Amino acid sequence: MKTLSSLFRFDDALIPNLTAWAYILVTYCAGFVAMVLEPLWINVIGVLLLAHSMVIAAYFIHECAHDSVFKKRRHNRLFGEALLWICGTSYSDYEAIRHKHARHHNDRADIVSFDFRERLLKYPRTLKIIETLEYFYIPAVEVMMHALILVLPFTKASRRQHRCRVSTVLFLRIVFFAILASYSLHVLWLYPLSYVIFMTVMRFMDVNQHTYALYETLDQKAGKEVESYDRAFESAHTYSNLISQSYPWLNLLVLNFGYHNVHHDQQIQPWYRLPRLHEELYGSEQKTMLPFINLVKSYHDNRVARVLNADPIDMDVKEHEGRHFIGVDGVSFLTAH
Repeated sequence: MKTLSSLFRFDDALIPNLTAWAYILVTYCAGFVAMVLEPLWINVIGVLLLAHSMVIAAYFIHECAHDSVFKKRRHNRLFGEALLWICGTSYSDYEAIRHKHARHHNDRADIVSFDFRERLLKYPRTLKIIETLEYFYIPAVEVMMHALILVLPFTKASRRQHRCRVSTVLFLRIVFFAILASYSLHVLWLYPLSYVIFMTVMRFMDVNQHTYALYETLDQKAGKEVESYDRAFESAHTYSNLISQSYPWLNLLVLNFGYHNVHHDQQIQPWYRLPRLHEELYGSEQKTMLPFINLVKSYHDNRVARVLNADPIDMDVKEHEGRHFIGVDGVSFLTAH
């Protein structure tokens, strides 16, 4: 145990991390087991368990991307790669994910390789289908962004090096689900349902955390257009979206990802320290704290408008406490394009 503890970046990391990892493993395995059993109510439990295991695993990928889990970057990379399989995003390259997220912090902007909004406007029928699906709470934009991970290596020259990885992972996952389907065909619709829940949770936490500009510069070095975004800009355009201020333990449901301002202030700090650091830095007077209930209402009201929306970076989000904050789709750290 002492040897294992020495691998972690922080001395107090052993217990919280091992506890969270045990939770991921148990809920992931139990979720699949519950999916292949007969009673529907057990299937429902399996869907929820699997979705939540993927949520926590995804936020540990985020931790690894900041090198806040292990001392050595190599260990963070290996663990992050393993977690990609749990999240069903193993088609992505971990280093590409880490690079994109580093650009988000360093450039203080949303950095992508292309802006899907401009493309969708050229295909009104496709846009209508996506907007219809979003109306019924199906995260079509996120599905599209994840699907592009499989497509781009075969259509974009700068991504050709990922063709072998995508083909191999796709084959292995088809074999995996064929084995599961041999026990129960229900898994072929229960897993997609679980994945939709997973993507919905991840997107809900992402859409209202910034009013940043979006640039198609992921495949380039940081450009002059981001030089004016300083630390003061970052602080003023970053928002914390806690599930609950009164019951902080509820924020563990998303591994404390809602403490977003303190994360941007101290990027290397691990997930389990964020509540205490948030209290020390801001107390209860943080100007960029957005009420959870307002964000739920905004997520509902603007679920279609958000498809093409990008809020102006100078909008006064706090004036209405996030009620009119539409937010932005397609900026997940799991989709490195």
